[in-house]
Amino acid sequence: MAEETDALAAMTRILSPHCRVTRMSGGALIADWRRRTRFLGMTATDMRKFADGSSEERAELVTGLIRAGCATARRKGHSDVEVGLWLRGVHLLIRTLGFGRVLRLLSLAAPVYARADPPSAEDVERLKRAVRSHSRSSWFVNDDCKTEAVTAFVLLRRCGLKAVLHVGVREHPFALHAWTSSAGLCIPDADPRGHAFAPVLSISCAGQ
Repeated sequence: MAEETDALAAMTRILSPHCRVTRMSGGALIADWRRRTRFLGMTATDMRKFADGSSEERAELVTGLIRAGCATARRKGHSDVEVGLWLRGVHLLIRTLGFGRVLRLLSLAAPVYARADPPSAEDVERLKRAVRSHSRSSWFVNDDCKTEAVTAFVLLRRCGLKAVLHVGVREHPFALHAWTSSAGLCIPDADPRGHAFAPVLSISCAGQ
Protein backbone atom coordinates (compact mmCIF):
# COMPACT_ATOMS: atom_id res chain seq x y z
CA MET A 1 0.00 0.00 0.00
CA ALA A 2 2.84 2.37 0.87
CA GLU A 3 4.55 1.62 -2.46
CA GLU A 4 1.34 2.46 -4.35
CA THR A 5 1.00 5.73 -2.45
CA ASP A 6 4.61 6.65 -3.26
CA ALA A 7 4.03 5.80 -6.92
CA LEU A 8 0.90 7.97 -7.11
CA ALA A 9 2.73 10.85 -5.43
CA ALA A 10 5.63 10.54 -7.88
CA MET A 11 3.28 10.51 -10.86
CA THR A 12 1.31 13.51 -9.59
CA ARG A 13 4.50 15.58 -9.28
CA ILE A 14 5.32 15.32 -12.99
CA LEU A 15 1.81 15.50 -14.49
CA SER A 16 0.23 18.70 -15.75
CA PRO A 17 -2.39 20.35 -13.48
CA HIS A 18 -5.13 19.23 -15.88
CA CYS A 19 -4.44 15.55 -15.19
CA ARG A 20 -5.70 13.47 -12.29
CA VAL A 21 -4.44 10.05 -11.25
CA THR A 22 -6.86 7.46 -9.85
CA ARG A 23 -5.64 4.21 -8.37
CA MET A 24 -7.22 1.15 -9.98
CA SER A 25 -7.06 -2.54 -9.09
CA GLY A 26 -4.63 -3.24 -11.92
CA GLY A 27 -2.66 0.02 -11.87
CA ALA A 28 -3.78 3.61 -12.40
CA LEU A 29 -5.98 5.71 -14.68
CA ILE A 30 -4.74 9.12 -15.82
CA ALA A 31 -7.54 11.49 -16.84
CA ASP A 32 -6.66 14.58 -18.87
CA TRP A 33 -9.51 17.09 -18.41
CA ARG A 34 -8.56 19.67 -21.01
CA ARG A 35 -10.66 20.57 -24.08
CA ARG A 36 -10.32 17.07 -25.48
CA THR A 37 -10.85 14.65 -22.60
CA ARG A 38 -8.44 11.75 -22.73
CA PHE A 39 -7.72 8.73 -20.56
CA LEU A 40 -4.46 6.86 -20.25
CA GLY A 41 -4.02 3.60 -18.38
CA MET A 42 -0.87 2.56 -16.54
CA THR A 43 -0.04 -0.89 -15.23
CA ALA A 44 0.89 -1.62 -11.64
CA THR A 45 4.40 -2.58 -12.81
CA ASP A 46 4.94 0.83 -14.42
CA MET A 47 3.59 2.54 -11.31
CA ARG A 48 6.16 0.77 -9.16
CA LYS A 49 8.91 2.05 -11.45
CA PHE A 50 8.00 5.60 -10.42
CA ALA A 51 8.43 4.70 -6.76
CA ASP A 52 11.51 2.46 -6.70
CA GLY A 53 12.70 1.93 -10.27
CA SER A 54 16.00 3.09 -11.73
CA SER A 55 16.44 6.61 -13.06
CA GLU A 56 16.52 5.21 -16.61
CA GLU A 57 13.18 3.43 -16.12
CA ARG A 58 11.55 6.55 -14.69
CA ALA A 59 12.95 8.69 -17.51
CA GLU A 60 11.46 6.32 -20.07
CA LEU A 61 8.03 6.50 -18.43
CA VAL A 62 8.16 10.31 -18.14
CA THR A 63 9.10 10.56 -21.82
CA GLY A 64 6.05 8.48 -22.71
CA LEU A 65 3.78 10.70 -20.60
CA ILE A 66 5.22 13.85 -22.20
CA ARG A 67 4.58 12.43 -25.67
CA ALA A 68 1.03 11.56 -24.62
CA GLY A 69 0.54 15.17 -23.52
CA CYS A 70 -0.06 14.33 -19.86
CA ALA A 71 3.23 15.65 -18.54
CA THR A 72 5.08 18.91 -19.01
CA ALA A 73 8.71 18.82 -20.03
CA ARG A 74 10.93 20.37 -17.37
CA ARG A 75 12.22 23.79 -18.41
CA LYS A 76 15.90 24.29 -17.71
CA GLY A 77 17.10 27.49 -16.09
CA HIS A 78 17.62 30.57 -18.22
CA SER A 79 21.08 31.38 -19.49
CA ASP A 80 23.03 34.38 -18.24
CA VAL A 81 22.46 36.16 -21.56
CA GLU A 82 18.68 35.59 -21.35
CA VAL A 83 18.58 37.05 -17.85
CA GLY A 84 20.36 40.19 -19.03
CA LEU A 85 18.02 40.64 -21.99
CA TRP A 86 14.91 40.14 -19.87
CA LEU A 87 16.21 42.55 -17.24
CA ARG A 88 16.77 45.35 -19.75
CA GLY A 89 13.50 44.65 -21.54
CA VAL A 90 11.48 44.71 -18.30
CA HIS A 91 13.18 47.94 -17.19
CA LEU A 92 12.35 49.61 -20.50
CA LEU A 93 8.73 48.44 -20.20
CA ILE A 94 8.42 49.83 -16.66
CA ARG A 95 9.86 53.19 -17.72
CA THR A 96 7.52 53.33 -20.73
CA LEU A 97 4.23 52.06 -19.27
CA GLY A 98 4.72 52.54 -15.55
CA PHE A 99 5.11 49.93 -12.81
CA GLY A 100 1.38 49.57 -12.13
CA ARG A 101 0.50 48.79 -15.74
CA VAL A 102 3.34 46.29 -16.01
CA LEU A 103 1.96 44.45 -12.97
CA ARG A 104 -1.42 44.19 -14.69
CA LEU A 105 0.27 42.71 -17.76
CA LEU A 106 2.03 39.94 -15.86
CA SER A 107 -0.62 37.38 -16.78
CA LEU A 108 0.56 37.62 -20.40
CA ALA A 109 4.25 37.02 -19.65
CA ALA A 110 4.04 34.88 -16.50
CA PRO A 111 1.45 32.12 -16.93
CA VAL A 112 0.13 30.00 -14.07
CA TYR A 113 2.77 27.50 -13.00
CA ALA A 114 2.24 23.94 -14.24
CA ARG A 115 4.78 21.99 -12.20
CA ALA A 116 3.87 20.37 -8.91
CA ASP A 117 7.47 20.00 -7.73
CA PRO A 118 8.76 22.96 -5.70
CA PRO A 119 11.57 25.16 -7.00
CA SER A 120 15.02 24.27 -5.68
CA ALA A 121 16.93 26.80 -3.60
CA GLU A 122 19.97 26.22 -5.84
CA ASP A 123 18.08 27.25 -9.00
CA VAL A 124 16.62 30.35 -7.35
CA GLU A 125 20.00 31.33 -5.88
CA ARG A 126 21.59 30.96 -9.32
CA LEU A 127 18.93 33.23 -10.83
CA LYS A 128 19.40 35.73 -7.99
CA ARG A 129 23.13 35.98 -8.64
CA ALA A 130 22.57 36.50 -12.37
CA VAL A 131 19.89 39.17 -11.83
CA ARG A 132 22.02 40.98 -9.25
CA SER A 133 25.12 40.88 -11.45
CA HIS A 134 23.37 42.29 -14.53
CA SER A 135 21.41 44.88 -12.55
CA ARG A 136 24.44 46.31 -10.76
CA SER A 137 26.70 46.32 -13.81
CA SER A 138 24.18 48.00 -16.13
CA TRP A 139 23.96 51.80 -16.13
CA PHE A 140 20.55 51.43 -17.77
CA VAL A 141 18.97 49.25 -15.09
CA ASN A 142 21.02 50.80 -12.26
CA ASP A 143 20.10 48.31 -9.52
CA ASP A 144 16.33 48.96 -9.75
CA CYS A 145 14.36 46.70 -7.37
CA LYS A 146 11.15 46.81 -9.43
CA THR A 147 12.95 45.58 -12.53
CA GLU A 148 14.73 42.83 -10.62
CA ALA A 149 11.54 41.63 -8.92
CA VAL A 150 9.44 41.53 -12.11
CA THR A 151 12.22 39.86 -14.10
CA ALA A 152 12.70 37.16 -11.47
CA PHE A 153 8.95 36.58 -11.20
CA VAL A 154 8.49 36.22 -14.96
CA LEU A 155 11.50 33.93 -15.46
CA LEU A 156 10.53 31.64 -12.58
CA ARG A 157 6.92 31.38 -13.71
CA ARG A 158 7.92 30.72 -17.31
CA CYS A 159 9.87 27.73 -15.96
CA GLY A 160 6.65 26.54 -14.32
CA LEU A 161 7.80 27.35 -10.78
CA LYS A 162 5.94 28.92 -7.89
CA ALA A 163 6.87 32.52 -7.12
CA VAL A 164 5.24 35.50 -5.41
CA LEU A 165 5.92 39.13 -6.29
CA HIS A 166 5.62 41.55 -3.35
CA VAL A 167 5.43 45.32 -3.16
CA GLY A 168 6.17 46.71 0.28
CA VAL A 169 6.23 50.06 2.02
CA ARG A 170 8.30 51.64 4.81
CA GLU A 171 6.89 54.62 6.70
CA HIS A 172 9.94 56.32 8.23
CA PRO A 173 11.41 57.50 5.98
CA PHE A 174 8.78 56.67 3.40
CA ALA A 175 9.95 54.30 0.67
CA LEU A 176 8.61 51.56 -1.63
CA HIS A 177 10.35 48.31 -2.43
CA ALA A 178 9.59 45.28 -4.65
CA TRP A 179 10.89 41.72 -4.44
CA THR A 180 9.99 38.21 -5.60
CA SER A 181 10.06 35.26 -3.19
CA SER A 182 10.57 31.63 -4.17
CA ALA A 183 12.01 28.59 -2.38
CA GLY A 184 12.58 30.70 0.73
CA LEU A 185 14.75 33.24 -1.13
CA CYS A 186 14.01 36.81 -2.24
CA ILE A 187 15.08 38.56 -5.46
CA PRO A 188 16.22 41.21 -4.62
CA ASP A 189 16.51 41.03 -0.82
CA ALA A 190 13.25 41.78 1.00
CA ASP A 191 15.05 43.97 3.55
CA PRO A 192 17.80 45.88 1.73
CA ARG A 193 20.33 47.49 4.07
CA GLY A 194 18.43 46.01 7.01
CA HIS A 195 15.27 48.05 6.41
CA ALA A 196 12.03 46.06 6.72
CA PHE A 197 9.16 46.69 4.31
CA ALA A 198 5.56 45.73 5.06
CA PRO A 199 3.96 44.01 2.02
CA VAL A 200 0.95 45.92 0.66
CA LEU A 201 0.53 43.89 -2.54
CA SER A 202 1.35 40.26 -3.36
CA ILE A 203 0.94 38.68 -6.80
CA SER A 204 1.12 34.93 -6.87
CA CYS A 205 -1.10 33.67 -9.69
CA ALA A 206 -0.98 35.17 -13.18
CA GLY A 207 -1.25 38.77 -12.11
CA GLN A 208 -3.73 38.19 -9.28
